[in-house]
Amino acid sequence: MSFWEYLGNRHQQLLTDAFQHVSAVFQCMVVATLLGVLIGVVTYRSGWAGALAITSTATVLTIPSLAAIGLLIPLVGLGVAPTVITLTLYGLLPIVRNSIVGLRGVDPLLVDAAKGIGMSRPARLFRVELPLAWPPILTGIRVSTQMLMGIAAIAAYASGPGLGNEIFRGIASLGSANAINQVLAGTLGIVILALLFDAAYVLLGRLTIPRGIRA
Repeated sequence: MSFWEYLGNRHQQLLTDAFQHVSAVFQCMVVATLLGVLIGVVTYRSGWAGALAITSTATVLTIPSLAAIGLLIPLVGLGVAPTVITLTLYGLLPIVRNSIVGLRGVDPLLVDAAKGIGMSRPARLFRVELPLAWPPILTGIRVSTQMLMGIAAIAAYASGPGLGNEIFRGIASLGSANAINQVLAGTLGIVILALLFDAAYVLLGRLTIPRGIRA
């Protein structure tokens, strides 16, 4: 069976796996973004706190993703739970780092001007600092998403959702008629989804970042 014939016969299952892959990555990115920006907001004013936040989240990336999922299985079981926890933790570093860098890069004169017209600390944060720090934060989100698209494939090891199931089934049946087709379908599917995610972030940046800041 050719690759195109395989896609035609399995398109329904592939679409289901693709949707689950996108859903898992998107939901974990939402959680990682909220946590990462919050950590950045709490720590960016302190040198040691910011360094600790970046070092702690960087340490997570030194753990192989397959090992991390394997260690979580005895604690939370198979399926969605180890996938969500692993993806969220792995997505933190670029967001935390870029949040801290972005917030520290805001011109102090602008913050002082906002303070001078009577803005409260929360108002300065949400109306001045975070909007100006948004471009590097968005870059961190894009980097995290690209990483998680690949890492999410490992979730199939723990019976998690996504296109990784195609890849693992193909690897487990190497030598059979459709083994290569399964691996290729899962891999190309992840690549295409990653490109679509990145295009969506480019569009989001054009819609949310003023032209002057982009320049």
